[in-house]
Amino acid sequence: MLFNSTDFLIFLPIVFILYWFVFNKSLKAQNILLLISSYYFYSCWDWRFLFLLAFSTVLDFYSGLAIFRSSTIKQRKFWLLLSVIINLGFLGFFKYYNFFAESFAQFLGALGLEAHPATLSIILPVGISFYTFHGLSYVFDIYNRKIEPTTNFVQYSLFVSFFPLLVAGPIERATHLLPQVEKPRKFNYAMATDGLRQMLWGFVKKVVIADNCAEYANLIFNNSAEYSGSTLVLGALFFTFQIYGDFSGYTDIAIGTAKLLGINLLRNFAFPYFSRDIAEFWRRWHISLSSWFRDYLYIPLGGSKGGNWMRIRNTFIIFLVSGFWHGANWTFIFWGGLNALFMVPLVWFKTNRKNIETVAQGRLLPNITELLQMALTFGLTVFAWIFFRAESLRHAFQYVGDIFSNNLLSRPEVLSYSMLITIGLITTFIIVEWMGREDKYAIEKIGILWPRPLRWSFYALIILTIGLYMHTEETPFIYFQF
Repeated sequence: MLFNSTDFLIFLPIVFILYWFVFNKSLKAQNILLLISSYYFYSCWDWRFLFLLAFSTVLDFYSGLAIFRSSTIKQRKFWLLLSVIINLGFLGFFKYYNFFAESFAQFLGALGLEAHPATLSIILPVGISFYTFHGLSYVFDIYNRKIEPTTNFVQYSLFVSFFPLLVAGPIERATHLLPQVEKPRKFNYAMATDGLRQMLWGFVKKVVIADNCAEYANLIFNNSAEYSGSTLVLGALFFTFQIYGDFSGYTDIAIGTAKLLGINLLRNFAFPYFSRDIAEFWRRWHISLSSWFRDYLYIPLGGSKGGNWMRIRNTFIIFLVSGFWHGANWTFIFWGGLNALFMVPLVWFKTNRKNIETVAQGRLLPNITELLQMALTFGLTVFAWIFFRAESLRHAFQYVGDIFSNNLLSRPEVLSYSMLITIGLITTFIIVEWMGREDKYAIEKIGILWPRPLRWSFYALIILTIGLYMHTEETPFIYFQF
């Protein structure tokens, strides 16, 4: 079930009404309703993979109890490794089996040996990367004595499978979400209206920005050999805003939906394209994943405690693993390595924590230095996204090569009236995002103090814009494939 579908627009009000007006006097009933709703939501993709979600849930629930009750370190490690190996085993099989088989065959071919590996027609279960990381963080935290396991299976199951975040995050932590699941929740009007505003802005990002950018990004990337360098730059820019609008739009809708149900989810984006260096970008992009790798991989490897070479090694490890997490393609691994390479000067000179506060905080415009820093960081990000979007490394290098060898300063061939409209929408979007960059999402406080007629007119204008520029077909979110 897509957030941007008619089915979801029917599903959510039904859950909302039952949740607050039928089962509102019983926490247990509310949690059971949300759990059933979450499994139904997931089954709309492919009901056959419900068993995988249920198995992962049971595995980590009982592994957590076993770790906590173990009397020796050896026993604790056994139960932790059991959970990790089985979880990553399922993830590896469904997501990476064919990749490893084909890569091994290519390696043997490079040595002059012929191989015909057996590949399988494997369907990637939607959300497996996300709910697997939910469960792993839970058992890791129990093992490290940060939390005690819950003995309530329904509450734990809801933590893993809560439908707003089930298929594309944010990647939640038990320390943050479980306490909310365990405590009674009362309807909060201010929280609900805030959730609706955030959902509204999420739909703008997805339907108005991402889907319209996707039309031109796909056109240019899929026919890149036919276009000039200037057109290829335009294609990279369209994809840059497509992926941001698509993924952060999903996150805004997910967080807003959870607020309607009285639950706060972790923030996942903080205006990353206004970053002044790559380190700041990664503190603001996909925050829940970045912090997951920091806490469960980077810090256990030694973090920043060692010398420069150790810190650089650890940086490359987490970025390469992060790239591989995104998909079974060498393009993602290269993309991760490229971002690690961008980080090296910051890590070496220990300036990776320099830009912590919001850019131009308390000011309308950035100064020249900030503007140049943002332009450089944005340029590096756009360049890296080419490798993320390309079909293969060969395609990516060909794309980059054609940018600099094929009429870079010429007029793009694909310019049209509709494309200029999309560029105008992107420009307006950037302005609104900039104006709201100090808040949790761009329109969080816009119009709050306006007279009601003016405020509602503003929301009506947003809805009208969504209606005018939405595509007739439902388009899935990019991160569903991860």
